[in-house]
Amino acid sequence: MHKTRIRHSPLFGILFLVPLALGAQDVRLRNTEPAVQRALAQAQQLQGWTLEQQVSICEIPAPPFKEQARAEEFRRRLVALGYPEARIDAIGNVIASVGRGRGPRVMIAGHLDTVFPEGTDVKTTRTGDRIAGPGIGDDCRGLAVVLTVAKILKESNVVPEGTLYLVGNVGEEGPGNLRGVRHIFTESMRGQIDFFISVDGSGGAGIVSRAVGSHRYTISFEGPGGHSYGAFGMTNPMHAMGRAIARIADLQVPAGARTTFNVGIVRGGTSVNTITPLAQMDVDMRSESQANLEEMDRRIRAAVDTAVKEELARWPNSRAPITVKYDTIGIRPTGGQGDDAYIVRTAIAAAKLLDDGLMWTPRTEASSTDANLPISLGVPAITINGGGRGGGAHGTAEYYQETPDSYKGAQFALLIVTALAGVSR
Repeated sequence: MHKTRIRHSPLFGILFLVPLALGAQDVRLRNTEPAVQRALAQAQQLQGWTLEQQVSICEIPAPPFKEQARAEEFRRRLVALGYPEARIDAIGNVIASVGRGRGPRVMIAGHLDTVFPEGTDVKTTRTGDRIAGPGIGDDCRGLAVVLTVAKILKESNVVPEGTLYLVGNVGEEGPGNLRGVRHIFTESMRGQIDFFISVDGSGGAGIVSRAVGSHRYTISFEGPGGHSYGAFGMTNPMHAMGRAIARIADLQVPAGARTTFNVGIVRGGTSVNTITPLAQMDVDMRSESQANLEEMDRRIRAAVDTAVKEELARWPNSRAPITVKYDTIGIRPTGGQGDDAYIVRTAIAAAKLLDDGLMWTPRTEASSTDANLPISLGVPAITINGGGRGGGAHGTAEYYQETPDSYKGAQFALLIVTALAGVSR
């Protein structure tokens, strides 16, 4: 991707108006308006407060499908910040709103859930400017930025001309299959959101504008099973699965858009001397291209079918059948927007105001996030980072590192939402 660099401009000194092709909408950042200037300055002053929110909310467990405790606390904090109408919807999302309701309807969200199972120790530890803990960046940082935006809008008297929804959503991580945003965009608020911004993790001006879709299955190989000595010669579901894994490992991906596949978990067996009646593997495949994703799905199914036939042929005197079952773990849609899309240009313009030649140099990229769902439905959507640095996501050693300019995560979000929703005067 070609990146156009501009000379760094003072954050509060210019009105950023981007001229575009005929018929396209100009991007108008609100950084010269006094109320927004106060809001941007307050984001820097609240850097420590944002980190406190991040750490404290991270120490509330939120395993897949059990985000209730964190949701209740997130709602309580929104109420305390001046949003008494903050509510938890039927599926567990926390939703509050602010604005005159006379313009675009914009949603900014962080996800409540983590990948970690129930019982995981979520206590954080701090060493200098580095804080470690499961989910500290993904997505406690995003939740903290949403809370900071909520606080600043009230205290700086910035009232969106349209409506801004402040959300902590459930079900972003793998097992959740985007159930939080899926509920919002296909059921409870269908057709009511014009722009969606997800704040997910730490980092600078990376702008996720393209959705990496995925197909994920648990594939089960089943048979009658038997004793490893007494029933030797019987077809073996575990061996069939092994043959399938070997065949999958040798597959070639379709040409074009980047496509990947992985066997991530295998399970099965009852003892070392038992021909197991059940063997299972969890398979993940991803691509920006829906056609490639569907082709990869076909190739993996063909590999499984061939592996079962090979296992049956290996033991021709066995009458034990092997059956295969696919259970869907999650289906994430693909989709994308060009760099000329209005929401993308808005984010790029906001990042350029913050650009320090390092972390805040804007760049667009592809990933799998909550934005997948609205993008697939034609709703303009992006995912942005929340400032600071981090690493080890989805591991118990995940960490977040506070930086001198971590407040720019909240500024980035503020610049985008005030541009999209407008500011009432």
